[in-house]
Amino acid sequence: MFSIPNTLTCCNLICGCMATGCAFYGQYQWAVLMIVIGAVFDFFDGMVARALGVSSNIGKELDSLADVVTFGVAPSSILFYLFTEVHCPEQLMPVKHLLPYTAFLMAAFSALRLAKFNLDERQHQQFIGLPTPANALFWGSLVLGEHAFLVSLKFNAVFLFLFMLLFCMLLVCEVPMLALKFKNLSWEDNKQRYIFLLGCLPLFLLGTSSLAAIIIWYIAVSVALHKTTLK
Repeated sequence: MFSIPNTLTCCNLICGCMATGCAFYGQYQWAVLMIVIGAVFDFFDGMVARALGVSSNIGKELDSLADVVTFGVAPSSILFYLFTEVHCPEQLMPVKHLLPYTAFLMAAFSALRLAKFNLDERQHQQFIGLPTPANALFWGSLVLGEHAFLVSLKFNAVFLFLFMLLFCMLLVCEVPMLALKFKNLSWEDNKQRYIFLLGCLPLFLLGTSSLAAIIIWYIAVSVALHKTTLK
């Protein structure tokens, strides 16, 4: 019984390794698929551990390690390959070969985000900063859905680098993110959650890019709620 949740966590880790390998060959579809499957394993390992009453410290450590790979290293590897494809401005040509390695900043910030999550007592009921699975799925959906635009002359490596830095900051920022945990179904207690879910419906029409758009919407709603709370 003790081994079942840890086995699921190891499956998450293996998916992350496979996603990383696929990304280095530019196989974006397979890389994103492995991240999604890893996210499914990540969802069920903790649930199974609690259901069986076999939660352990080693399971928590293993879970964080697996998440760093699947939701940190794997999306960084996708960005690494994308940097080799994206248009590079003339001024940056001397350092063009170095730009792809900046993608691994995201892996470092993801690791920091996970370490903070493990120690932050405030995050039992809500997230502080963008969750790493959401970040990984955002980049996967964006690269799959908007690849033609990302590698066109309308976009370039500078924009990609700045956009990546923005999401690195979102991972570790002190902004509470909307928790989608329903204690009941009343409108009054869950108004923000219902507004978010209703806003997601038209975004599904965007096809492959829909998940990226939903995560942007999630961030926007969370930031708006945070500003409202501060007032």
